[in-house]
Amino acid sequence: MLLKEIKNIFHKELGKTYPKEEIDSFFYRCIEHYLRLERFVLAIQPELTLTKEEEQPLFEALSQLKQEWPLQYILGTAHFMDLELQVNEAVLIPRPETEELVQWILEDCQTKKKDLDAERSRSVISTTPNDRSLRILDIGTGSGCIAIALAKHLPQAKVYAIDVSEKALEVARENARLNQVDITFLKNDILAPELALELELELDFDIIVSNPPYVRELEKEEIKNNVKDHEPSLALFVSDGDPLVFYRAITQFGRTRLKEGGSLYLEINQYLGEETKALLKAHNFSEIELRKDIFGNDRMLKAIVPKGLPAEGRGL
Repeated sequence: MLLKEIKNIFHKELGKTYPKEEIDSFFYRCIEHYLRLERFVLAIQPELTLTKEEEQPLFEALSQLKQEWPLQYILGTAHFMDLELQVNEAVLIPRPETEELVQWILEDCQTKKKDLDAERSRSVISTTPNDRSLRILDIGTGSGCIAIALAKHLPQAKVYAIDVSEKALEVARENARLNQVDITFLKNDILAPELALELELELDFDIIVSNPPYVRELEKEEIKNNVKDHEPSLALFVSDGDPLVFYRAITQFGRTRLKEGGSLYLEINQYLGEETKALLKAHNFSEIELRKDIFGNDRMLKAIVPKGLPAEGRGL
């Protein structure tokens, strides 16, 4: 069958569910994944014909797309920043908004490095640079996308990542191996304080980052079926009665385990930006900054542990 005919079939079968541009994206991602063909192949070879063997995975993918399976789960891979990650139903599919959160952290780290270098260059006294590695903790790592991207771009950092799901951790560990980064993964429930104080976490962090569950049950109707029906509910939804439950636990943990001047970065529910800011303020964080994502939604928060402020829970 001609490849262009298969493209037309994709549009005919999926047209009632997805917009044209998204169907084009599905089709081109599939031919790239299964056939190693570039997007422009039809412009160069409009009469390109596939064998039955070559057609089969495309039609199998189409069948799953008709059932509103996420394409990333069908292909088993997802792109995040400059990484390719394995994904399955045990983990959320990485999203562009989360890339923005990671970029924010990387930009801040670069700024701090420049400031430190400038300070050293102005110093009359010769000092030995402090080469202690950054300690970073990713809470609720899922596929490992945040932790792996940070480890890749900050090779000097010591990165830890926790998740309550062993199946998610299996995916994250494999992604770390495939992307050749060293990350300490721990099975851990941030909502269980006794577990959050494991020996390996008895240390201070420079950065804590999290993209926890934040979609309220009342917002389910806004969620597309391919997300709602297939991505892990454990990583998506929180109760309407206590939608900030994870943020409260992360904030409390951050006040005990972030060092003075340490930074907390959060991806948040776009409807609860001010409420989440108030939570951070109530725990004496400073320099709280709320940012919008590429779609104009309140999506990210950053806060700092002020220097000279005693850590909570340490009896200081």
